[in-house]
Amino acid sequence: MLELVIGNKNYSSWSLRPWLLMSYFKLPFAEIKLPLDTPEFYQRIGSYSPTARVPVLRIDDETIWDSLAICEVINERYLDAKAWPGDFIARAAARSATAEMHSGFAALRSQLPMQCHREANGYRWNEDAEQDIKRIQAIWLDLRTRFGSDRDFLCGEFGIVDAMFAPVCIRFETYGVALDKNARQYVNAIYQLPAMQAWLSEAKLEPPKPATGAP
Repeated sequence: MLELVIGNKNYSSWSLRPWLLMSYFKLPFAEIKLPLDTPEFYQRIGSYSPTARVPVLRIDDETIWDSLAICEVINERYLDAKAWPGDFIARAAARSATAEMHSGFAALRSQLPMQCHREANGYRWNEDAEQDIKRIQAIWLDLRTRFGSDRDFLCGEFGIVDAMFAPVCIRFETYGVALDKNARQYVNAIYQLPAMQAWLSEAKLEPPKPATGAP
């Protein structure tokens, strides 16, 4: 029995990543949603997560935490390793990009927090975030040029690297980030995924978090 513990769909970028991977590949799982920054979250999260953070995957009595670790376990146990490219050079590049996304881009994360149904309003970020934006678009161009084979995703078929960058697509859309042609095609492809549309539709039904001064 797979259980995925997540936060709000409107705001939890880390939750989106394994949820999207599992949903894209049509793995059956139970979703447990804990609304972020609420008494309910703080009362319940300790029974699921050793870090008091989401997401968390429960497989029977086993607990796997961290988005990337969850994606790796899902790929290894349930997807016959097809969520990474089959070619070893493409796989190394996809893993490098995934690791950079997992550990980097602090300015982008802090200044453009994920809000699925935010409307661009002229808000501007600083040069550090702009450099993150440029770097991400450069990664996308490199991967799609070398490994995309004129298909929609970064290394051809949808996989872990795409799930890791999916929240960035939302950030770029909702903050009105200027995109080059390649990035625009990629963002459109991610948005057109039925699993992504399902996430966005469900996010729209959630009540907003209290205002915190975020842009």
